[in-house]
Amino acid sequence: MKGIIFTEFLDLVEEKFGLEMVDKIINQSELESEGIYTSVGTYEFSEMLQLISHLSENTDISVDDLLMVYAEHLFAALIKTHPNLVSHYQDPMDLVASIENHIHVEVKKIYPDAQLPTFDLEERTETKMVMVYKSDRALYMLGKGKFLVRHALTLKCQ
Repeated sequence: MKGIIFTEFLDLVEEKFGLEMVDKIINQSELESEGIYTSVGTYEFSEMLQLISHLSENTDISVDDLLMVYAEHLFAALIKTHPNLVSHYQDPMDLVASIENHIHVEVKKIYPDAQLPTFDLEERTETKMVMVYKSDRALYMLGKGKFLVRHALTLKCQ
């Protein structure tokens, strides 16, 4: 899993819960990286699972709810860092529909070893979109939140 996912997650934890919480969840976890991440590094998915699980335990907020909040944070950070990925989309549904054929292609240019989920467009009308999310990591709430939860998007998980 790319380091930017970790660095942005820890930034969010610090922003919402304080630096003490960041230290706490790192210390509660058994991390090969010792909680030291760079945005361009690659780290084990198990480390993210530990961090988010410990955050959930310490805050009494479900992992799914934390992933939704994190997804919104991450997507905003990615847009800020790489505005060229989304700048030419006028409609949120056009952006979401282009994940596989444009967004992920561009992400792979930036992070060639990124292991991305797939989002297969199953149905699209003017007011509704259905996508099938496929990933070995089962972070569907991150995918759902990242891609515009507040719009008419149905995400099916496989």
